[in-house]
Amino acid sequence: MPRKRHKPEEIVAKLRQVDVMVSQGQSVGDAVRAIGVTEVTYYRWRSEFGGLKSDQVKRLKDLEAENARLRRAVADLTLDKLILKEAASGNF
Repeated sequence: MPRKRHKPEEIVAKLRQVDVMVSQGQSVGDAVRAIGVTEVTYYRWRSEFGGLKSDQVKRLKDLEAENARLRRAVADLTLDKLILKEAASGNF
């Protein structure tokens, strides 16, 4: 059975739903089951998206993607630099 991938906005909404249910007196386990995820998933989401709003989550994901792209670019440039340095010294 394929797993459903939740969007960050959906995750924040579900975390808020659990908060509301817990404040109304439900246990965390019952509230988590009501939104259709496991307790482990809930606590992982809460540690990652705990106090964020949906626009902040979208910005966080965009920045993480940009950071990964820049890391790959730096790695490629570093490799090119090392290749040119070795070729210039005549050790090929």
